Amino acid sequence: MLIVENLTHVYPNGTVALDEVSLTVAKGMFGLLGPNGAGKSTLMRTIATLQAPTSGHVRFGGIDVLKDPEALRRTLGYLPQDFGVYPRVSALDMLDHMAILKGVSDRKDRKETVETLLNQTNLWNVRHKAIAGFSGGMRQRFGIAQALIGDPSLIIVDEPTAGLDPEERNRFLNLLAEIGENVVVILSTHIVEDVSDLCPAMAIICDGRIVGQGAPQTLVASLRGRIWKKTIDKAELEACKARHQVISTRLFAGRTVIHIIADSDPGDGFEAVQGDLEDVYFSTLSTHRKAA
Repeated sequence: MLIVENLTHVYPNGTVALDEVSLTVAKGMFGLLGPNGAGKSTLMRTIATLQAPTSGHVRFGGIDVLKDPEALRRTLGYLPQDFGVYPRVSALDMLDHMAILKGVSDRKDRKETVETLLNQTNLWNVRHKAIAGFSGGMRQRFGIAQALIGDPSLIIVDEPTAGLDPEERNRFLNLLAEIGENVVVILSTHIVEDVSDLCPAMAIICDGRIVGQGAPQTLVASLRGRIWKKTIDKAELEACKARHQVISTRLFAGRTVIHIIADSDPGDGFEAVQGDLEDVYFSTLSTHRKAA
């Protein structure tokens, strides 16, 4: 189990990237959902021991992560938002090299590890291809393969599906779901569907603070009877924002579909709709920003 307590990180210019963040993450998939700039990557880098926080505590099992970062690194798999590789090296050779760096010194063990991971990530047929020629999805699957070297107990993936086409995204998410059955996997993303499809537990982060957390189904149930929808002309939007708490808007067939949150029927032509995790996300951000 991963325990984060009162984690704060203030950059030298005074920017507060994390503000008293506390989380408890059990085995399985955990989604960290938030907009760009919310503090997700700072939190992931801190847990991964790549930067020290201003204050707070991080524990994983019996490891005090901030006092003994090397102990965590021995059981950590990390796929950052952007990771560099030698582009002209084949996937097989690169994974073998990374296995050496991670301490798999026995040649037979390393060969078995590399071949297993290439098969697990569906890269076996392209194992001799230079990584420079990989698609975005193939690169991400290679990133997961390197993160899995050494059978880590904690895996962190930061914005892993950004830019992937739907087929590659599904393949990648299925792979994460398989991995997440036996270890702690933290999926950091701004894509609501990634969390909705995969994670039995989640948290929402905004402006460096945890502003909501729980099981997605429980969070969705909390909005039952409180989400209302209406299709309007674009020119009506500002007036609607003045009268209601608008949580999301989208264009459809040249008109604007708005969702609002209200405890009772707002009238004015709104109809009740079944809320989903996207409504949870947008209503949580709206309430937080309104209170700020």
